[in-house]
Amino acid sequence: MSVPWGGMHEVTTQLSDDQRGFFRRLIPPTPLSRRLATQSMLFSTGEGAFNTGSAVFLTQVIGMSAAQVGLAITLVAVAEFLFAYPAGRVVDRLGPKRMWAGSTVGRAACFVALPFVDGFGQYLVVGVVFAVFGSLGGASHGAYILDVLPPKERVETQAYMYSSLNLGFTLGAAIGGLALATGSLTVVRYTPFFAAALMLANAYWVTRLPPAPHDLRVASGERRERPPGPSAVRNRGWILVNFFTGVLWTNQVLLNIVIPLWLVEATDAPWGLLAWLFGTNTVLCIFLPAYTSKGVRTISDALRYTWISSAFFVVSCLITMYTHSTVGLITVLLVWLGHVTVTGAELAISGATWAFQAELMDPRRRGEYQGVEEVSRALGSLWAPWLFTGLAMSWFADGQGWLVIAAIIVVATIGLGPSVRIAEGFRDEHFPPADEDDTREDGTREDGTREDGDGTVGVDLSTEPA
Repeated sequence: MSVPWGGMHEVTTQLSDDQRGFFRRLIPPTPLSRRLATQSMLFSTGEGAFNTGSAVFLTQVIGMSAAQVGLAITLVAVAEFLFAYPAGRVVDRLGPKRMWAGSTVGRAACFVALPFVDGFGQYLVVGVVFAVFGSLGGASHGAYILDVLPPKERVETQAYMYSSLNLGFTLGAAIGGLALATGSLTVVRYTPFFAAALMLANAYWVTRLPPAPHDLRVASGERRERPPGPSAVRNRGWILVNFFTGVLWTNQVLLNIVIPLWLVEATDAPWGLLAWLFGTNTVLCIFLPAYTSKGVRTISDALRYTWISSAFFVVSCLITMYTHSTVGLITVLLVWLGHVTVTGAELAISGATWAFQAELMDPRRRGEYQGVEEVSRALGSLWAPWLFTGLAMSWFADGQGWLVIAAIIVVATIGLGPSVRIAEGFRDEHFPPADEDDTREDGTREDGTREDGDGTVGVDLSTEPA
């Protein structure tokens, strides 16, 4: 399905008509999508294994106070925010696959260093280096995925990768939990070695993926010159789209911070319910993304999904606010339902985000656009933990602040419509009329690469320089 836009571009993001049964649909349908899903699981298993015991590691092994941990994590987040745009420019210049593999090796080196870190200052140094590689990894990963995949597979494949990512975090949490269960700080100290080993395996896996068209152009020397047209920072529509999308992604703040705090401080629900809340979210995010993203075929579909996400978000706020005046089993059920609905908001905005990435980025500057996306989304969400916690917990009686949170989400959703139209206008004016997404009948793309039958990208030797 495709919709013409201004006679110059077509929205071609679509999903395959997969008629497989429920359980078979949990497996990615193409060889390339399976390889990418495996990479996602390798990455998140290593990260999850360390993150599960990170509080113990940072306080008991490195020796930081809780206040120092919070400050260090904040400063590292600021560093990653500052590095995001320059990292995208580097990715465009050197190629996404090369930088993705290299940044993963860099992350592995940081994990290897962690057991030997002592105190706040040393951890901050390693954390900032980690932020550099994290920024490079995020920009290169996103640019590679959009570059290597045929348009019809982009949203669907990213849905499978999202499922695998959550599965890996679950496996990693189990491994990290086993390390904590030993009660040995020595075991906890060297848990980062396990994460480093999986990062190295992940880096090797990335090197075995097919080269994307951008990588091939970099290898030929073509992309070492600045691409024509305006940069991503001049695309006001793209900046606004990602700012408002970042606001909608504050569902993660509700999921991981505000609702758990509300449960503990404002309801009579047992604290053990927290495990069930996070368990439900994990299961839903493993099994449902391939289904919930199936309806995202056009930019119009993506905008519709933002309203679905907003509706789930608002319902979650209303349900959670009501639990302030309930008791017993009713409170338990309503808190659980509030958590489920905010998971629905997460799943819906995921599909919309992938469609925006696929359709509103300049294909010549995907790394740069990834960097601008990271910065804009951060501006749309970094304030949320402080603001949402204050609104829900402190500043209004009887939880009325939940209504303000819901209103913020509705306003952001309203803002997305005109922002997307601005981004589409910029695309139609400045992006190439026919980019590497266009594939001719013989399977060869406009950039001289070829889409093979298994969804990988090969090289048309007849168009490559001798």
